[in-house]
Amino acid sequence: MVVEEKDRAYPVIPPDRGDDLHNLELADSADLVLFVAGNQFMVMEELLGVFQSQNPDIKRIFYETLPPGLELKQILAGGALFRDNLIDVRPDVYASVSAAAMKQLEQKDLISSEDYFLYLHNRIVLMVPETNPAQITSVGDLARSEVRISQPNPEYEDIAFHILDMYRQAGGEALVHRVMEEKRAEGTTILTVVHHRETPLRIKRGTVDVGPVWATEIRHARQTKLAVDMVDPGEGLDQREEINYYICNLKDSGNPENGAKFLEFIRSPVAQGIYERYGFVPHFATS
Repeated sequence: MVVEEKDRAYPVIPPDRGDDLHNLELADSADLVLFVAGNQFMVMEELLGVFQSQNPDIKRIFYETLPPGLELKQILAGGALFRDNLIDVRPDVYASVSAAAMKQLEQKDLISSEDYFLYLHNRIVLMVPETNPAQITSVGDLARSEVRISQPNPEYEDIAFHILDMYRQAGGEALVHRVMEEKRAEGTTILTVVHHRETPLRIKRGTVDVGPVWATEIRHARQTKLAVDMVDPGEGLDQREEINYYICNLKDSGNPENGAKFLEFIRSPVAQGIYERYGFVPHFATS
């Protein structure tokens, strides 16, 4: 339900993130409520179209594609403020790039251990403008004083922790300190406000030279005719073995049966195949 609320104890969704609140007008009457990781925004229209064709009785779906860390805060607080309105609907399904998020929900008795599972993978690459004018060839180049970095914010984004692990593997704690402390003070590491999807826009505007992003973000940027190139850190650094997407049903949600149907669908070859077409690495068979 969306109601007027002034209590700032709730997390705040920035007012310009309305495009991550899909079918918000249905929030209090939805047949299914989904909170999914923000980097899945490009997949959801096709994914839900197929899901609804298989489940025609599930007509009204409200879903969020905010950073899962912000969505987790929203779940734990019982809602979030958006433009001074409280969105207090509990999701039937929550997805995150973090097993720790699932453990936290389990500790709060919002899910049980059998309510979540791993269903997808991804990897990290470096997004640069077309022709790579800063001549970035490796993760270590991000330490250079003149290189401007769009850096996902660890406060909200699970990807940030995988990026920090990439920095550690490439250059130890010295590289982490250089990028996250020294260059932030110098103004050449610029944290995202909410979402790593801000990085392609910064590259388009020429305000940064590079940004670590999901590999799927590169594919989407190119599909939307954004002039970007990719610097691949390589299998040893791109965290592909560590990036696992988890999904769960929450207890006491409004539509538990429909949530269970969606989780069953997400394991299916057709759903996994859709994710694969958008550059994700399936966890289950696609045929």
